[in-house]
Amino acid sequence: MTDSSSSPAGASTEASTEASTEAMPSPDGLPRRRKPLAKAAIDEEALADALEAEIEAEAALAELTEPEIEESLRARGARLTALEVARLIVDAAEDKKAAEIVLLDVSELTSMADYFVICTGGSERQLGAIGDGIAEKLRDEGVRPIGREGGSNSHWTLLDFGAVIVHIFAQQERDYYQLERHWAQARTVVRVQ
Repeated sequence: MTDSSSSPAGASTEASTEASTEAMPSPDGLPRRRKPLAKAAIDEEALADALEAEIEAEAALAELTEPEIEESLRARGARLTALEVARLIVDAAEDKKAAEIVLLDVSELTSMADYFVICTGGSERQLGAIGDGIAEKLRDEGVRPIGREGGSNSHWTLLDFGAVIVHIFAQQERDYYQLERHWAQARTVVRVQ
């Protein structure tokens, strides 16, 4: 008899359990039961916390193992001194076969620039190539010209890099204007023949 009395009580407990849970179909065709809603909400919170902790751990690991990013061109260009920029300009002009390259230190004579680079091109095409070569080499270092005046057909091109001003002349114009003579008090830093 205890069996029959325990079975109705057991049946009512089962019925209440079935009411709070649902059977879900599964891929293998066997019925599955969902967890009660209150317990599922707690499990979702725990799962979310666990996922968040895992993401934070991965981010911390990535920071430790991630290689350093190369500094930007703009930052590298800002780090260069005026003399380093001037020497890069002299190298670029020399690469383009400019003649009579002179680097003058005019920092104590004027406030418009610290250095002048003066060079000569043999033809109109070479004047343009020298100007483009200088601008390209400095762009690769993160330095851009503030302005560019003249062109190959004007026989005088000026590139303004702020602290360094570049004068690219045709031979006749260089002989006529004689900038080195006007700035004779400036110290000659480099002279390439």
